[in-house]
Amino acid sequence: MGAIRTLHAWAGAALAALAIVFGLTGSLLVLEDDWIRASVPAARAAVNLDPAALGPALEAIEAAEPGVKTAVIPSGKVGAWTLYLPDEGFAYADAGGAVVERWRGAGRAETFIFDLHHELLAGHTGKLVAGGAGLALVIMIVTGLIVWIPAWRASGWRMWPRSGARRELIGSHRNLGLIFALPLLAFSLTGAAIVFHGTTQALLNGGPPPAPAAPEVGEGEIDWTVALAAARARFPDATPRMVSWPAAPGKPATLRLRHPGEWHPNGRTTVTIDPATGRVVATVDANRLGRGLRVYNALYPVHAASVGGWLYETVTVLSGLAMAGLGAVGLWAFIGHRFRPGNTRRRRAAA
Repeated sequence: MGAIRTLHAWAGAALAALAIVFGLTGSLLVLEDDWIRASVPAARAAVNLDPAALGPALEAIEAAEPGVKTAVIPSGKVGAWTLYLPDEGFAYADAGGAVVERWRGAGRAETFIFDLHHELLAGHTGKLVAGGAGLALVIMIVTGLIVWIPAWRASGWRMWPRSGARRELIGSHRNLGLIFALPLLAFSLTGAAIVFHGTTQALLNGGPPPAPAAPEVGEGEIDWTVALAAARARFPDATPRMVSWPAAPGKPATLRLRHPGEWHPNGRTTVTIDPATGRVVATVDANRLGRGLRVYNALYPVHAASVGGWLYETVTVLSGLAMAGLGAVGLWAFIGHRFRPGNTRRRRAAA
């Protein structure tokens, strides 16, 4: 037990700063849609998802941003288009497709917070660090529960220390960890699984999923009204959520849709479009995927609180604050104990 306590203390000190960052940014990201509606007037507009309305809006977007790669279709939560542009560019467009704001990288609060949470503002390397930290946090939570077992009688509901005394700090750290252990375990595990998505899919499916055959398509200007109507004919109950332009000449365009039973906010049902004709050349119904892929598709909604309504969003916000509190209180207790003058003198004398 002593070795587990030591491991938990030193590993926790190293992870404390990351826990604070992940906890605070995760809580803020739950409120992202509210922030966008508050700061972008176009995001508060009513949404018309009829192909006759979405098609001309996409043509206006193409004219304003010829290099646009992907567009997230307005929804009941955010009534503006979100555009993904080349060179880490982003834009918002109103319901008619007129661009109302452009920025790059972390130029707006929501993209800054997302990048900090997802990749620590350090690109792919930061993403790997974040994924590894998620796995390490899982180990910390499990070892923390093991350490708690002998002292379970001392547990309580006080989540913030009454003073800076080490006993108060440890008690607060213990109580916070115990109360929020299950949601923090879920968020840490799903976050790591999303980062290491290839390994996760291989584990869930018994191997990498087979790559679909590339359909033969032509080149041309996409008639989005025709394409959206064709997608609706294939999946009349699904809601259109994302549009992706061809990656290169001779490549297809893609629509993503969300079935009523799907958890993912942008859906995992896809319709592949021939740019030359607007016809559907392939489809993937997310409700008919194998069990492993359906489980994988549920990881992001669980991690991002995109399912479960306001109650789960509240749990997610509180859990993020608890993770930040665990990191802050644990680091405070560790530093105060290790570097208190009396303890330093005793260690020197022992040496």
